[in-house]
Amino acid sequence: MAELTPEIDPSEVGLDADRLSRIDRHFQRYVEDGRLAGWSAVVTRGGKIAHVGMHGQRDAEADLPVQADTLWRIYSMTKPITSVAVMMLVEEGLIELNDPVSRYIPAFGAGRVYIKGSAMKPVTVPITEPMRVWHLLTHTSGLTYGFHHTHPTDAIYRAHGYEWGVPKGVDLAGACDAWAGMPLAFQPSAEWNYSVSTDVLGRVVEVASGQSLDEFFAQRILEPLGMTDTSFSVSEQNVERLAALYSPNPQTGRFIRNKAMGDAVLTPPTCLSGGGGLVSTAADYHRFTQMLLNGGELDGTRLLGSRTVDYMTQNHLPGGADLEEFGRPLFAESPLLGTGFGLGFSVVIDAAEGKVLSSPGEFAWGGAASTAFWVDPAEELTALFFTQLLPSSTHPIRSQLRTLVYQAVVD
Repeated sequence: MAELTPEIDPSEVGLDADRLSRIDRHFQRYVEDGRLAGWSAVVTRGGKIAHVGMHGQRDAEADLPVQADTLWRIYSMTKPITSVAVMMLVEEGLIELNDPVSRYIPAFGAGRVYIKGSAMKPVTVPITEPMRVWHLLTHTSGLTYGFHHTHPTDAIYRAHGYEWGVPKGVDLAGACDAWAGMPLAFQPSAEWNYSVSTDVLGRVVEVASGQSLDEFFAQRILEPLGMTDTSFSVSEQNVERLAALYSPNPQTGRFIRNKAMGDAVLTPPTCLSGGGGLVSTAADYHRFTQMLLNGGELDGTRLLGSRTVDYMTQNHLPGGADLEEFGRPLFAESPLLGTGFGLGFSVVIDAAEGKVLSSPGEFAWGGAASTAFWVDPAEELTALFFTQLLPSSTHPIRSQLRTLVYQAVVD
């Protein structure tokens, strides 16, 4: 297991220890008033861990504390790992960003696009340009999520059993064929909409590499980086380390156990979700963020070339638009104003627009259970936050964490 302890006095890397302690005090209040069961936070600068905080319980009912080796469902923080997998295969010449998705998944060759009507009787037109790999990486594919509840295509996904997962017994290839048969919300590259795009990318990785997604992750990313606790399910011997999943009580706002969704990771999934299937630890994901901060390399292991990481973390939205202008405002993983989207990450393009302390070029993402990370190359800073409260829109954890981290930078 990767270690997770402070490696340096914060003052040596331009951070104020007293100010860093505000992170802990602030989020301790979340535990004291019942908004969160427990949490863990990690701040690094210059490649060194400067602050580790944790508080509360990983399982409130069993009275088990959050620990350094606690396992967390990272949900959509799986997406950057899948995006790295795709770009590794791009670097090898096995995938090109402009490739039609139908090259890997033939069912995507004859897409239809919703233009009007109800979910029961949608009126559709043919796709005018192929859905391409870069559309999947940037969430401009026209695909959606059943849990959005904002568009008739979302309801079509739900009607087919695709809301917070896939129907029982369906594997990744089957899910992709099903999504290909449902209408797109818009023509590819016309808008930004958070979606199952990254799950489809997982299938592209499988076809291009000839390996299942879990095998590719394990052999090409997780084992080389020493991320030994990251996988698609939790084995019996590690169940006690797994944090319980919670949701807010609509009446009181206090957390209540979400057993139905929480237990899903106890058995290996039929459908390997590159969009949200992984369980990890703070120490493991710290390794992943350090690889990104270092331009694709960590401790002598290089996954990507430095220029590839630079390219992934540029804004790829057409015309340099931000998510407010180009996206649909329906999720909480990122601010919309002043934030663009790269190949698998949100990217800050105008910190003043977003009204939260940050730096241009900072890239980030989060997960449905309120986990979050960001990497700030300009400040050589990374931050991680783990908890298990679903949905992530419940509390403004991410904006508060940003402020609490950046106010501690004093050089």
